[in-house]
Amino acid sequence: MLNRIIQLFPVWAILFSVCAFYQPALFTDLKAAIVPLLTITMLAMGLTLTPTDFRHVVTYRHALLLGTALQFSVMPLLALGISLLFGFSPELTVGMVLVGCVAGGTSSNVMTFLAGGNVALSISMTATSTLLGVVLTPLLTGLLVGQSVDVPITGMLLSLVKIVLVPVTIGVALNAFLRRQVKAVEPVLPLVSMFSIVIIIAIVVALNRDNLASQGLMIALAVILHNSLGLGLGYGACRLFGFDRRISRTVAFEVGLQNSGLATALAMKFFTPIAAMPGTLFSVWHNISGSILAGIWSKRPPQDEPQADPAYR
Repeated sequence: MLNRIIQLFPVWAILFSVCAFYQPALFTDLKAAIVPLLTITMLAMGLTLTPTDFRHVVTYRHALLLGTALQFSVMPLLALGISLLFGFSPELTVGMVLVGCVAGGTSSNVMTFLAGGNVALSISMTATSTLLGVVLTPLLTGLLVGQSVDVPITGMLLSLVKIVLVPVTIGVALNAFLRRQVKAVEPVLPLVSMFSIVIIIAIVVALNRDNLASQGLMIALAVILHNSLGLGLGYGACRLFGFDRRISRTVAFEVGLQNSGLATALAMKFFTPIAAMPGTLFSVWHNISGSILAGIWSKRPPQDEPQADPAYR
């Protein structure tokens, strides 16, 4: 039952978004809850990680290095290029760039599992990019849009330490030392994360009701293009470097599916509500696109292909 509810994440996101659009008063007063909700999400993520997940970094070091390099180069540059192509305002541009500069989303682990990818690699990449993003997200955002928008790099870095690093570290520690107790609540952790992100989406939709009515379609097209190119380039680059399909599918999800809830929270905290719109729409769309792609790949299992040489993992 819980899995079914979680699988319907895009449906809940759309339903709550529609409700927020037509009844914004129900959510606008919850603006201050965005950061606490995201902190809860990151704690839930940490509770699903173990020290072993980080040891996989060595096992799949080549694939992880390539995926991480793509994550923090392709996605930020694509976000900036698409923003310039669509003629976005500085506020929308910084929102798009934030989406491109954050770490991979936790939904990538689920999509990887469904698509027959390498789950151990996926979890390791998510954990690694999440930790690296604490420093790289504010630095890359400042580098790419700092000339047109005042980017508080130090403030963002400190916030990311509090919102991401601290709760994830606490979660990993609790999972390591209180494994039995954590295992008892583990089935509900994805539900907690999903509920938190859905509420964040609804709050941002409510705050941007007028902007969505006038610019929502254009932003949605930009988000779809960004996500699609990320998935395609992530997969294509891995195949180009000789990785097998299992690993290529994994990296595709890690590159294309962003922690857009974090991008939304940062946009709300340091910029304007309109800057949070790309992250909000990305949160809905990347779960839809990821589910569709995982469904297609699940019908084409890569078992018949030999695993890549260990040197290329």
